[in-house]
Amino acid sequence: MNRYPLWKYLVIGVALLIGFLYSLPNIFGEAPAVQISSAKPTIKVDLTTQSRVEGVLNEAGIKNTGIFFERTGNVGTVKIRFDNTDTQLKARDLINQKLNLDPKEPNYTVALNLLSNTPHWLSSINALPMPLGLDLRGGVYFLLQVDMQGAVQKKLTSLATDIRGQLRDKGIRHQGIERTGDAITIRFGSTGEAETARTVLGGPQAELEWQIEKSADGARLLGRFKASALKEVQENAVKQNIVTLNKRVNELAVKEPVIQQQGAERIVVQLPGVQDTARAKDIIGRTATLEARLADPVVSSIGLNETPPPGTDVFRFGENRLGVFKKSVIFTGDRITDATAGFDQNQRPSVNISLDAAGGRVMQEVTRENIGKPMGMILFEKGKGEVLTIATIQSEFGSKFQITGQPTTESANDLALLLRAGSLAAPMEIIEERTIGPSLGMENIVKGFTSLIYGFAAIAIFMIVYYMLFGLFSVIALAVNLVLLISLLSMLQATLTLPGIAAMALAIGMAIDSNVLINERVREELRNGAAPQTAISIGFDKAWATILDSNITTLIAGIALLAFGSGPVKGFAVVHCLGILTSMFSAVFFARGVVNLWYGRQKKLQSVSIGQVWRAEGK
Repeated sequence: MNRYPLWKYLVIGVALLIGFLYSLPNIFGEAPAVQISSAKPTIKVDLTTQSRVEGVLNEAGIKNTGIFFERTGNVGTVKIRFDNTDTQLKARDLINQKLNLDPKEPNYTVALNLLSNTPHWLSSINALPMPLGLDLRGGVYFLLQVDMQGAVQKKLTSLATDIRGQLRDKGIRHQGIERTGDAITIRFGSTGEAETARTVLGGPQAELEWQIEKSADGARLLGRFKASALKEVQENAVKQNIVTLNKRVNELAVKEPVIQQQGAERIVVQLPGVQDTARAKDIIGRTATLEARLADPVVSSIGLNETPPPGTDVFRFGENRLGVFKKSVIFTGDRITDATAGFDQNQRPSVNISLDAAGGRVMQEVTRENIGKPMGMILFEKGKGEVLTIATIQSEFGSKFQITGQPTTESANDLALLLRAGSLAAPMEIIEERTIGPSLGMENIVKGFTSLIYGFAAIAIFMIVYYMLFGLFSVIALAVNLVLLISLLSMLQATLTLPGIAAMALAIGMAIDSNVLINERVREELRNGAAPQTAISIGFDKAWATILDSNITTLIAGIALLAFGSGPVKGFAVVHCLGILTSMFSAVFFARGVVNLWYGRQKKLQSVSIGQVWRAEGK
């Protein structure tokens, strides 16, 4: 009656093995480390960088517990482990001094980091510790206000350039185009010319509403954003800024950063593990822009100490050269809709670029007149330009074209990534910032898990005293539930926060509630005179339906929190939902397996250890 087939015990054994293996990394902790990454798009971190760092540390006699090169996508980093934080800080300062000879223009980002001490044999099966949130690990918190007016002004400036080209293509003469406030103003000599222009611009510039105003010297055509178009511009500005911020925080060596929209105009940035607030502000506040310019046709690049031709701009091109460019800009990064790495007709690495309609028109005009001349892409950060590439215009092209001249496939992928990233769509201002120290985060961890342990111990004592051996079985099932929950969080790499620890405590309470229900059902059957084996079987069967209904309704509420919540609420919901699933397995399936293993093999069972069974008089 109370016997599990072999396959059920095998399922329990496999679940326990997986749970133990994937929860094990959480006990090894983290080691202080230094991470080296590129600070410029033209500087690559590779195995040569690793060798340089090793030489610097060996020369200074600074010992480390491991140095290795790691590649994520097209981005390479060098990481070094140390025994203690004092050695970590000393190594960071030394490496930064040796690699960045010019502190004002660093080539490398040398950041403090924490690396897991998980053994290689565990990490090889992707058994990793749970990422910790800001409240547990410490770090910095920023609340950014997006300048929506700046986004609108930038869009209007771009549209003004497009409108100038459209009117020129249609042969419509005007007396000037300017941006005034939140509108574009076009001056004409007569009302008839203004009306013709409105007809032409009404289609391509559908996001603008055009009105004609008479003036003393003729007429003016005023274009303002439609309500729907204005909302779209503002929403796209926030989304583009979030995408750009996600790429920038990689320089800070942050694991599990939180970058999300709050309201219509604000962005929340949480960087767990980062203690250098000034540097974090510097990186996330960059206002990077991308420009395409014609290079000087005679000399496209010169040495650092050479004099550029008059009337040109120069920007750093690699470590030892300067790119020479004309002052006029062909298009900016906001015109790029897509960029992918590929190969040209000669199977050389290239980058395929797609522009929007307006950018395509400008590109067609420029390339038609400059075939055989060089053109470059320049990334501007903090007012300084960095040349990404200089390539020769081979033929006339429009919205889709190809950049050749990349030495390797890797460099083509890197360039495509930079082009896709674009720039901030609008300026941002930090309106709130907080720093949570690692000591406070560790205090939260200690207090959270201490309360969890004390709660578990109190429940264990009560269950064993009240339900005897069945109480012990329940405690074992509860421990299994906790191990399975931690292993699931580790496998999914779900970030654990302080609300998540609270959800763990709730999961323990809900799991033991299921066992209490089972034990009381068994007691009820014994009280009614059923045989011990029969009471166990009926007790588990009757309790299962009630447990299932209760957990499903609770799971629905948890899924709602998961779907619509954010931040701490979502962190709570993840642990809550997973805890419900693990509790149903441990409280019913595993607990019955233990009971069956202990009592099921006894053919003539006379009694069970389940505490005092109170019977009514006469029974």
